[in-house]
Amino acid sequence: MRIASFFSLMAFLVLGACAVPPPAASLAVDPREIAALEVALRALGADVDPQEAARAARIAHEYPRYLAVQYQISDPPLIHNTKVNLGLRSRGLCWHWAKDMEIRMRQEGFQTLEMHQAVANTDRPFRLQHSTLVISRRGDGPFEGIVLDPWRNGGLLFWAPMRADPDYVWRPRREVYAKG
Repeated sequence: MRIASFFSLMAFLVLGACAVPPPAASLAVDPREIAALEVALRALGADVDPQEAARAARIAHEYPRYLAVQYQISDPPLIHNTKVNLGLRSRGLCWHWAKDMEIRMRQEGFQTLEMHQAVANTDRPFRLQHSTLVISRRGDGPFEGIVLDPWRNGGLLFWAPMRADPDYVWRPRREVYAKG
């Protein structure tokens, strides 16, 4: 039993050492980060309402910091996942972030923007499955959208066009779960 505990502890430390440290929940969002995402959202199409793009960009950056406090994020994501899976924390897995972000974004009633769920690593046995939220122009699919992923940086938003994410190959959640 001691050997198994030792290896579990070593795996926990090794995984944690490779992960991103958690953000300080009190950090203010840099307005330039919000502006950059706003520009990207507006670039999704001429029919994207500029006020909606501005609101979505602000929420996408600010709401994850609120969630980080609610989820009691104090460790890098993989360590926090372990705490959730051991029952030491109630929320903070990637799908919690994605779902809570989607709920918050839908509260805005956007008319020119649309939300999608996406999943990565479903076909990679040695990588954890990962879920995220994608925002697109209304009528476009997720492949034309922008990934909004607060999980990978513990509450600091990562965003990129879905097809250009350097770390994950995303697929629409609906497509992934339709295959069973």
